Formats: sequence, structure tokens, C-alpha cells
Amino acid sequence: EVKAEYLDVVRVAATETTAWRLVRRLGVHKAQQQTRALESRMTLLQLFQPALVPGLLQTPEYIRAVLARHDLSQDTLTRTIAARLERQQVLYDEAKSLRFVITENVLRWRIVSSSRMAEQMDRLISLSRLPHIDIRVVPFTAPQSDVANHAFVIRDNRSVTVETVHAELVVTDPRDVSQYVDKFEGFASTALCGDGMRRMVETVRDDFLREQETS
Repeated sequence: EVKAEYLDVVRVAATETTAWRLVRRLGVHKAQQQTRALESRMTLLQLFQPALVPGLLQTPEYIRAVLARHDLSQDTLTRTIAARLERQQVLYDEAKSLRFVITENVLRWRIVSSSRMAEQMDRLISLSRLPHIDIRVVPFTAPQSDVANHAFVIRDNRSVTVETVHAELVVTDPRDVSQYVDKFEGFASTALCGDGMRRMVETVRDDFLREQETS
């Protein structure tokens, strides 16, 4: 019983919580720089996102639209956008394996104008052709036995970052990390990949382009 109690204490200690208000106070662009340093050391990234295009895959216009929803000064917004774009250099490091699983909802959620959304779709298609990048889309029609609760990032199967409404959680307990790995693999197994994924994204892109032409 004592051992179990101590293990529970350790498990709680292995989850670090940082409130977003603290991140904003210290500097959002600095948080982006810290994440870039973390990503430079990893060899495997597995990211699940049910709501937005993952930051590493976003176009500059999409980045601005996402960040503009936060209460940031113009200077902070500009520096944070620049820091996120610098993070994207990791996409071209072929020594890393980068896996992304997003839901169909991500493709259709209108964060920017129709023409800009079409550009974002083209970027996903282009990046998906890089040999060390695997981008998958879970279609609405895929039967599911799990729930897409929230976004999370697994780095080297050793730590997980979870973004909630009020804070960022970093999980390092192996038992908890394994749950996220299983969840990621579960969604990856039901997702479209390769040419099938690209055909789907192209269809969504063409819908945006037609909408732009008639508006």
C-alpha cells in the first residue's frame, strides 16, 4: 500500500502543468523557441489534432489567423508568427520521422478565407510527399471506437504535450505516455494515408476554390 501511494505521488509529479496566462506573461514567442529547441533534439514526433491544422504544417496566413484569436499585442503577434515559422525548419530534417494524424474536421474548419484554405490544403499535399513525413486524415465515414478528445504531441515515445483550454500539460510517466501512443495508433489505423489522403485533401481544396470563384 505504501509503494502504491508513493507511485501515485510520482505519477502526479511526472505531469507538469503550465497555465497559458503564465506563458503569455513570459512571452508566447519564447515558448515557441523553447518548443523548437525540444523538436531539434527529438527523432520521432507523433501528433494528433482534431480541430486545427498542426502548427508545423500551417501556412503563414493560417498561423496569423489562429494566433490573432489570442489577446496578443501586435509586436508579440509578429514575433510569435516568426518563431513558429522558424520551428517549421524541422520539417526538412530527413533524420527525423514526423507523423501527423488529423480529422476531416480539420480540413473543413474555416480558419481563413476560402482561397487561403485552398492554399493550406496545397501545403498539406506538398508536405505529405516528403519521405520522412506521414500525414493522415481520419474521415467522417470511418467507424470509430475511440473519442477525439483533444490534441496531443508525443515526442520519442517519452513525453506527451497536451493543450487544454487553460494550460499546457507535459506528461512523462511511461504508463500515461503509452496510453497516448495507443490512442495515436488507433486513429492512425482508421485514417487515410498516401494517395488516398491526398485525393481527399484535393477534393476539399477544389471545394474551397469553387466557393471562391462564385463568391
